[in-house]
Amino acid sequence: MSTLERLTARLGAALPPEAVITDPVRLRTYECDGLTYHRATPGVVVLPETAEQVAAVVRLCAEFGVPFVARGSGTGLSGGALPRTDGVLIVTSRMRRILEIDVAGRRAVVEPGVTNLAITEAVRDQGYYYAPDPSSQQICSIGGNVAENSGGAHCLKYGFTVNHVLALQVVTPDGEIVELSEQDAGYDLLGAFIGSEGTLGIATAITVRLSRAPEAVTTLLAAFTDIESGGQAVSAVIAEGVVPAAIEMMDALAIEAAEAAVHCGYPPGAGAVLVVELDGPRAEVERQFTAVERICRDTGAFEVRVAASAEERAAIWKGRKSAFAAVGRISPAYIVQDGVVPRTALPEVLAGIDRLQDEYGIRVANVFHAGDGNLHPLVLFDDSVPGEGERAEAASGRILDLCIEHGGSITGEHGVGVDKARYMPRMFTPDDLDTMQLVRCAFDPGGLANPGKVFPTPRLCGEVPGVRRGVHPLVEAGLAEQF
Repeated sequence: MSTLERLTARLGAALPPEAVITDPVRLRTYECDGLTYHRATPGVVVLPETAEQVAAVVRLCAEFGVPFVARGSGTGLSGGALPRTDGVLIVTSRMRRILEIDVAGRRAVVEPGVTNLAITEAVRDQGYYYAPDPSSQQICSIGGNVAENSGGAHCLKYGFTVNHVLALQVVTPDGEIVELSEQDAGYDLLGAFIGSEGTLGIATAITVRLSRAPEAVTTLLAAFTDIESGGQAVSAVIAEGVVPAAIEMMDALAIEAAEAAVHCGYPPGAGAVLVVELDGPRAEVERQFTAVERICRDTGAFEVRVAASAEERAAIWKGRKSAFAAVGRISPAYIVQDGVVPRTALPEVLAGIDRLQDEYGIRVANVFHAGDGNLHPLVLFDDSVPGEGERAEAASGRILDLCIEHGGSITGEHGVGVDKARYMPRMFTPDDLDTMQLVRCAFDPGGLANPGKVFPTPRLCGEVPGVRRGVHPLVEAGLAEQF
């Protein structure tokens, strides 16, 4: 009997029978996250319902030396929840309770399987909401948002998940349940855990900040003949001193996909559309709207629409929120990228992406959070054509190179996962990467928590050694401990 088989038998004794999945057909359900380009069938899947059950599973994994991966709703776009064929996939989708709502204290405590939008729906009638809003907010789970430090359209003004999490209950890689809080003295362990992509443990309860619903919200859609004009409008809005809740842009190809999928009714002939949302005190919103409308028209917008109701606002957002999935209407397969550049570099980078389309013979649909330069190029290809997937992958890498060359990053909110780990050395030196991994080793000396993610050449703790041999210089200097 293999180690995994012996572990599975113990898992069956520790959890309800229906909480352990070994059937090969059912295991295929969990072979990838939202980035379907990478697939692996998990060795075994467990569906715990409590933090204690999660801890029991992790303790057994530690006892047997078997790797484990946490998974929420599976909407991630970097392969961060890609399972191990020799390991355990811990799925938190059954942990869906809202444990506490404290409106007076502007906080809520939820389990990791609670969906992002469910928090807002639970407090909307009391005049509050949860600010981070990934496009998949109807189905993505808070546990995954914490793991990836998810953003969304409104992160320009309100920040990312890390800005809205007050405390965490965490199962460490050795199976201990601990509490992390922003009130803790010493190292910012809460901040270190958020965005660690499951490599430091599993969040089993999350205390989130509730935000007061704004007095006024105005949403407008500006249509431009080309994407360069839209980019000029974005820069001009920020230069005016206006910080919208959101500034989103879609190019002609992304608009084509959205129209095919959800019939969003954007202006015909648009080479790009800009969605701008303003919120806050009514007088401030009115002043900002006047400035934004003027700027859009001055920079070439041939049509500006303003939502007159909540329904019209939802209609404007419908195309943008559905953009990723909509691309499936115009391409058999695609790769979602997630790079960041300074706003001032947007025109150059978008022009570079155009050149890459010609060079590699592929199409790229651009959808992005224009206000903070967070690009989401969707690289389209036909996976039935030999070599086209490889060309798309190469083009995706070149797009990330463009982002780095212009002072940006390889990810803004989707994470590194397995998809972009090999690009980490393009941004960081070997010593940088080693220092990051020393942090990981402090939490997970056995290297069992989501191994193979984020870092391109795992070393320094329990994973397979990479390039480095011998004692790390920081250890030799007495500045770090190697486990």
